[in-house]
Amino acid sequence: MITVRKAHERGHARHGWLESFHTFSFAGYHDPEHMGFRDLRVINEDRVQPQRGFATHSHRDMEIVSYVLEGALEHRDSLGTGSVIRPGDVQRMSAGTGVSHSEFNHSASELVHFLQIWILPEREGLAPSYEQKHFAAEERAGALRLVASADGRDGSIRIHQDVELYASLLAAGATLTHTLPPGRHAWLQLARGSCELNGVALEAGDGAALSEETSLRIRSSGDAELLLFDLA
Repeated sequence: MITVRKAHERGHARHGWLESFHTFSFAGYHDPEHMGFRDLRVINEDRVQPQRGFATHSHRDMEIVSYVLEGALEHRDSLGTGSVIRPGDVQRMSAGTGVSHSEFNHSASELVHFLQIWILPEREGLAPSYEQKHFAAEERAGALRLVASADGRDGSIRIHQDVELYASLLAAGATLTHTLPPGRHAWLQLARGSCELNGVALEAGDGAALSEETSLRIRSSGDAELLLFDLA
């Protein structure tokens, strides 16, 4: 079964310096029909104006992943981490028992466009931690590159949950397949471009939940960038 969450159906917030689209309920946007999928709780598509951003704020008991599509995102947190996240980088911050952080557009002239993802952790009370790795375009081109997993295999960052996160860049006409073992589910988030998922057309910003499917076939209609979550 495939259930599509169309881009135009998402929650939308515009704050001048920030434009955000919420796949699932978030902040002032509440939709009881869209509270998340399995352990995937938040997918926000954010665009932040130059030299603006999210002032220091706190989180706890959440795995927070950032994936930059364009521009550069500057991160600082109470763990002492300071970094800049650019396209190809995947950042994971485990809020655990509590962490404060800020996220700002690193550029004085260019927009930063990124996906902010929240995943429920395997348990509460984890020690806060941070991890960031770069996955070159060549690794993601025409393939499902594992970028995050529970065991950190194949050079992926570690997420404290039974989730596998894959990233892919596809040229027009490219095809990918992914097998889902019994009892597994998937969410595909199409960040850019267009594709077909098991024959279902998706456009940029669309998401799709898959349950009781044994395999996925993704065919790009044009150049595309996507994230695939394989979930318990």
